[in-house]
Amino acid sequence: MGYVDRLDPAALRRGDEDLEVVGESDYQVELRAICGASAGDRVRHQVVAVLVPEPENVHDSNAIAVHVDGRRVGYLPREVAARYLAGLHRLMAECGGLVTLEGIVVGGGFYPDGPGRLGVWLLHDPGDFGASASVPRGIAYVPSGVRPGAMRTGLSEAWLTDLEDDSYDLSWLNDLPVGDRSAIAMLWTLLATDPDPIDRHFQFAELEKRLYRSRELYESALDEFDEACRLHDAEMGAICAAFMAKWGKVPLLDTYRQMAIRQQKAKDWSACLWWAERGLALYGNAAAREDAVEDLLKRRNRALSRLGS
Repeated sequence: MGYVDRLDPAALRRGDEDLEVVGESDYQVELRAICGASAGDRVRHQVVAVLVPEPENVHDSNAIAVHVDGRRVGYLPREVAARYLAGLHRLMAECGGLVTLEGIVVGGGFYPDGPGRLGVWLLHDPGDFGASASVPRGIAYVPSGVRPGAMRTGLSEAWLTDLEDDSYDLSWLNDLPVGDRSAIAMLWTLLATDPDPIDRHFQFAELEKRLYRSRELYESALDEFDEACRLHDAEMGAICAAFMAKWGKVPLLDTYRQMAIRQQKAKDWSACLWWAERGLALYGNAAAREDAVEDLLKRRNRALSRLGS
């Protein structure tokens, strides 16, 4: 890649806000080569990344590729690229070349399902690209082979087999009050008595959803949300065993994504790492949706980059 020889140090833009790179799972060989690492090595490697517009990209004419040491290692999220492309072209015109950002390759290690993947995070100032607000979370990278209609939370599948399976009964969903406060009280009552792990999983999931969206309405909602997530996690071994017995795979466990996000916002990177790694351990190699695993891997890697591990 000859463009690397033409990089101008003046094109380096600095900042302290994270910029996510997606699609790194397709470039693990390249990332390990850049870092001089083998599969399973724990990695924390500082890099300078090049932002390369790809107007002829057949999937997205706004695509912005991320290159390190002459190798493509991923892309900016689609939504972010659409917002940043005009600003990137302006910066390229100003410096007469390609724009670079500081970044870090982080991740690796060994997990129950094999070597951990490497992820890439960049640092930037959104204002350089004409975006004064924080970068919105981009469209999740969905690896090839994941069907749009594949199992997600498992609730649809559970509904379809509810009548033929006597072990659980989802009829409580039809009886939930519309109002969140009343529904929350009812869900806590159900959880005090219902023994079935599949029922309990969906009760916890509904409780967590309603508590989180009630966080501005009453003071204790977030504390209750945290407690519900902790209790849910304590039962997740039995819940995942029930999922495996029923479907042979584990659907989306949104508790772990939500708690990782909550700890990210609080800048509690140790807690973020714990929730992400706990979710990954529960999925193992039986996740129904690979994009759920990808999301937790990215959050784990981001926490590792912040912790300096």
